Amino acid sequence: MNRRNNGTGQRVSSPRGPAHAPSTVRRRPKRPRLREIIGPGLITGASDDDPSGIATYSQAGARFGFGLCWSMFAAYPLMAAVQMISARIGRTTGHGIAGNVARFYPKWLLTSIVTLLLVANTINIGADLGAMADVTALVIGGPPHLYLLLFAGFCAVTEVISRYDRYVRLLKWLTLALLAYVATLFMVRVPWGEALLGIVVPRISWDADYLTTIVAVFGTTISPYLFFWQASEEAEDLRVHRRKPLNGSPAQGPTELHRIEIDTLGGMAAANLVALAIMLTTAVTLHTANITDIETSAQAAEALRPLAGSYASIVFALGIVGTGLLAVPVLAGSAAYALGEARRWPVGLARKPMKAKAFYGSIVAATAIGAIMNFAHIDPISALYWTAVINGTVAVPVMAIMMLLAGRAEVMGPFTIRGPLKWLGWTAALLMGAAVVGMFLTAF
Repeated sequence: MNRRNNGTGQRVSSPRGPAHAPSTVRRRPKRPRLREIIGPGLITGASDDDPSGIATYSQAGARFGFGLCWSMFAAYPLMAAVQMISARIGRTTGHGIAGNVARFYPKWLLTSIVTLLLVANTINIGADLGAMADVTALVIGGPPHLYLLLFAGFCAVTEVISRYDRYVRLLKWLTLALLAYVATLFMVRVPWGEALLGIVVPRISWDADYLTTIVAVFGTTISPYLFFWQASEEAEDLRVHRRKPLNGSPAQGPTELHRIEIDTLGGMAAANLVALAIMLTTAVTLHTANITDIETSAQAAEALRPLAGSYASIVFALGIVGTGLLAVPVLAGSAAYALGEARRWPVGLARKPMKAKAFYGSIVAATAIGAIMNFAHIDPISALYWTAVINGTVAVPVMAIMMLLAGRAEVMGPFTIRGPLKWLGWTAALLMGAAVVGMFLTAF
């Protein structure tokens, strides 16, 4: 019988001899790598700053200067809470928002929500593609419609044929396009004292234009397509890695909920900081120069040229293209997830195209219709602002339904939301609802 030291000075017997380690050695749990933590939350947050969002933030800065910067500071905890709840629903149940609504609510409610989402997303896709084409023509010249077709084809084909893991990796790299707006901010002179006052101290006006802009800003920041996308991607991740939903594997709960929290808080922080940078840049340049009528992100890039220099204008424009390449697939994908789950089709970007024809067909159709809108009499670019308003209005019932789902034990099991997360979610829904009511009351 061989003997060895157990680390406490005592001698213990080992039947296996000195060359073998004891079978009860405990290993430290492996810390997840950063790339394993960063996922749907970062991609969702970055896609929030799409060309239509850039147009809305640019318009807010151009019209009201620093007067609406507080909205980004106020939106962050609400946005993070709502996105965290949507992620929890997907990870806990293994289904997206539409899939859960289909299981627990009347069909007319599901149809109404999915229809509104499809309309808003398709208009958004068309507007984003048009903005990408316009800024490309602005920077390098050439026909915008050619660039429009190239961008639409690239987004649709890449989303359909790429392997899921490679496609997600591509989306993560595209989030770096957001750095363009941070760089642009440091190319202009910002009166930081006045700017910080605008960020911290709300300046409320009961003017219809002001309230409509608040709804537009919140609508593009806390947008329904983001809820659907993040929940569906969490469910997709389960299928890809062949894991059970948390309802079927509650032991994974603490680890997975912590990952979701870090991922979402980081992704939403990046989105809001970039949106704030866009507001500050346009406030200190366009608003100061009395250029207040900005309808598109491309128009904002062009207006920056004489005020902030050609380099700032080009960096701003390149950011539009980069964020558009990220946002268009997310918009088309969230629409396809919602429609597919509502119709009970096989869904998922990890599936082969021939195994999910209707799902991938929806992605291609949404992208194609959005592109075609740029050739029709309907001008999707001019509809950007109102699309954000529609998103803000639609977000209210969607958030209410999400909160009800997340609070039901038959849906979430032991992972029903409670405490601060629950109250932040309901606060977001109520504040958005109040802003929408105020907008309509002052408009008529």
